[in-house]
Amino acid sequence: MASHDEIQVWRMNLDRPASEVQELRGVLSEDETARAARFVFDRHRARFIVGRASLRRILARYLGQAPERLNFGYGHRGKPFLKTGSDGNRLRFNLSHSGELALLAVIRARRIGVDVERIREVREHLRLAGRYFAPGEVAAIRALPPEVQYQAFFNCWTRKEAYIKALGTGLACPLDGFEVSLTPGTPAALLRVNDDPNASSEWFMKALDPGPGYVGALALKGAGYRVTFWEWGETDRRVD
Repeated sequence: MASHDEIQVWRMNLDRPASEVQELRGVLSEDETARAARFVFDRHRARFIVGRASLRRILARYLGQAPERLNFGYGHRGKPFLKTGSDGNRLRFNLSHSGELALLAVIRARRIGVDVERIREVREHLRLAGRYFAPGEVAAIRALPPEVQYQAFFNCWTRKEAYIKALGTGLACPLDGFEVSLTPGTPAALLRVNDDPNASSEWFMKALDPGPGYVGALALKGAGYRVTFWEWGETDRRVD
């Protein structure tokens, strides 16, 4: 990562062979190992191990450290953060997962949010939108053809989640207190924040394409960022 305006987004496939999962388990901390043991289903346990171990290995490359030596703290909703590094150049990151995919967004010295969701049928999606989304977003979903409403719903959800994660205020920012773009094919954008008329011009938001059947988004304050997309695996490669 060469500059402070570069965002690197890593895509990770969480479904890995059992032998690889066992190997990755070795880089976890004691608390991570204990957390993995609490999962009821083997698939969910394996995905947690792969996701957390991959996070350690990716960040370790940036920092030039052994992955098992990274020291994490935990904030709101268990969000991990690095305890090591100077404030000026500290890596900031955010991790999200859905199904077999995870996204990790990494930048220097700026709080960032990322979210990924698998597009799927949601029972009473319009009722849920009416409960959680802003009135303008609900109207925008209702105006779309039925066959694209689910994608619009998850476009909205991921962009809202990314924004809230970047804010770092959690439930202090209600989902219906701001509005994002959601129509498939249109750029991601923060359109309005109820108590901040200048917010829409102060935030960067970008739609991500994690793969077929998934949508994603990232958000952070500022402008002029450069985003690159990477695949984490046996041979790391840039895919954008």
